[in-house]
Amino acid sequence: MSMEAAVGAEFGPHLHPALGFRHSQRRVFFCCWRLHPPRPASLGLCGGGGARPRGAIPVADGDQRRRLRELEAEAEAEAGSILGPPRSSPREVREEMARCFDLVRRLGRGAVYLGSSRVPPTHPHFLQTTELAREIARLLGCTTWTGAGPGLMDAAIQGAFEADKPVGGLKIAKEAGEWTSSGFHPYLPPETYLTCRFFSARKHGLVDAAVRSSSTDRTAVVALPGGVGTLDELFEILALIQLERIGSALPVPVLLLNYDSYYSKLLEFLNDCQEWGTVAPGEVASLWKVCDGNHEALEYLAEFYGVPHNEREY
Repeated sequence: MSMEAAVGAEFGPHLHPALGFRHSQRRVFFCCWRLHPPRPASLGLCGGGGARPRGAIPVADGDQRRRLRELEAEAEAEAGSILGPPRSSPREVREEMARCFDLVRRLGRGAVYLGSSRVPPTHPHFLQTTELAREIARLLGCTTWTGAGPGLMDAAIQGAFEADKPVGGLKIAKEAGEWTSSGFHPYLPPETYLTCRFFSARKHGLVDAAVRSSSTDRTAVVALPGGVGTLDELFEILALIQLERIGSALPVPVLLLNYDSYYSKLLEFLNDCQEWGTVAPGEVASLWKVCDGNHEALEYLAEFYGVPHNEREY
């Protein structure tokens, strides 16, 4: 017997649906019932006023109310079985985020590198990134942070190794490059990286690695040539800085490495946005420093952190 028929048979004409709808595909029925007796004959649609006598509205007894609650519980259970069990991901994301923050706390904040996972070691951009990461690690004396993947992320790791400085990684379980079948990094010590299931936790960790809580923190965000993932991470960080939601007590330098004019079309597009009025004049330029080469990037960071000239050994 359907739920509607069960209710009708048990509660009779004194109950009628006040609100109900049926999803034709999922077969889920939601309803709300109210007690309502037959309208007294003396009360017509347009007249026949007067107070109703006490006791005119019958009240469902205890068994009826109990059965009504049971039917409502059955409807909720039916809906829950279709929608599936409650999602556990919010709790899992929070736990993974806490592990990312703990890794950053243990290894220290520093320079965060965003870049393509598809660039081979023989590519000039790979060699330039290795050199840049080596010199930034020496200049700022900081930890080098990457997504612990192949391509330009690996180039930055190698540069930090050459500088004999610490390395930290927040890896994602599925990378666009070759290291997709395993959550393990091929050579980084396991205590220096974390493999994330959730992009949101990984992004929070990378942002946390770049924020500055005191003047002794020397950090940076370095955007290297990359694709969709790199641009996603870069523009999210820019938006956080723009809206003052990055959580940093002090400014964080963001560098866009425009190797071989790689990002020139993007910069033209942003200029077009300014002409259309969707970007305020000078808004994007205030958020980052566009550098055509490594020396320009190193000079900018040295000036930003007031590194004496005699310590600029790059």
